[in-house]
Amino acid sequence: MNTTFATDRQAAAQRLNPRALVLIIALQLLAVVAFAQGSVLVPDAVYIKENARNRKATPYVNERESDMMWSKRVWRTIDLREKMNLPLYYPEVELNGRKSLFDVMKKALLTGELHAYANPVFDDEFKVTMQLNELQQMFHWVDSTNYQPDPNDPNQQILIPIDYYMTSKDIKQYWIKEDWFFDKQRGVMDVRILGICPLKEKLDPSTGEIIGYQPLFWVYFPEFRPILARSEAFNTKNDAERRTYDDLFWKRQFGSFVHKETNVYDRPINAYATGVDALLEADRVKDETFTTEHDLFHF
Repeated sequence: MNTTFATDRQAAAQRLNPRALVLIIALQLLAVVAFAQGSVLVPDAVYIKENARNRKATPYVNERESDMMWSKRVWRTIDLREKMNLPLYYPEVELNGRKSLFDVMKKALLTGELHAYANPVFDDEFKVTMQLNELQQMFHWVDSTNYQPDPNDPNQQILIPIDYYMTSKDIKQYWIKEDWFFDKQRGVMDVRILGICPLKEKLDPSTGEIIGYQPLFWVYFPEFRPILARSEAFNTKNDAERRTYDDLFWKRQFGSFVHKETNVYDRPINAYATGVDALLEADRVKDETFTTEHDLFHF
C-alpha cells in the first residue's frame, strides 16, 4: 500500500505544470520570510502600481541644423514655494513610493546612475564632472566647531561634532536652461530643456537668516529623463492617474520666470534691472518668443 501511494505522488508531481511548481516554491519562500520577520507584507493599495515603474521617456524628434530657422536660449527659475510647483517639492520624506524631485536626483547621483557637473567658476556647459566623494561631502558634512560646556566640569568647553544632512527641505528653487527653436521642417515652435540645477538656501552664519540661494551643480536633463520617467509625481485631481516628473516637464506643468537670455554681455537680468523692472524684462523675453513664432509664418 505504501509503495502504491508513493508511486501515485510521483506521478502527480510529474503531471504538474513547471510554472505552477515554480509558483508553489515562491509562495513557500515568501511564507518563510514573512514568518521570520514576524509580520505579513500586504500592499497598501487595491492594485499593484506598475505603469510608472515601467515607463520610458518619450524620445525627442531628431533635429537637423538645416531645419533650425530661429533659436533662443533662456534660463528660468522655478520657485518651489509657488502653489503650481508644490508637486516638485513634496513629499519631504518618501511617501507611498513617491519622492520629491531632489530626492530622486540625489539617489540617482549617489548610485552613479546620474552625473553632476560643476567647476570653480560654476558655468553651465557640463564640462567638469563631479566625483562621488564630492557629492557625498556636499550632501553630508560635519560641523567641527561646535563647543558646549562639559557636563563634568561646567568651566570647560568640549567639542561635540554635529552631523548635517542635505534634504529636500533645503532646496527651494531650481534653475533650468532651455533652447527655444523654430523647426521649419515641422513648422512648429519647440523647446528642449538642456540642464537643471538645484539651489540651496544660503543662511547668514551669525543670524541664521536667509540671505539668498546657492546653486549646487548642474544635471544634464536628457540623461535625467529616463529616471524622471520612472518616478511618480503627485496629481492633485486623480490618485489613479499617477503622472511622472518627466510628464510635468514635458507638458510644461510648472511655474517659472526668466532670469537670463543669451546676450552679448552674458549677464543675467538682475545685473541691469531690479524689482518691477526685472519682472517686466522677463515678460519681454517671454513675449518676444511668442511674437517671433507668429512672425515666422508668411501668408
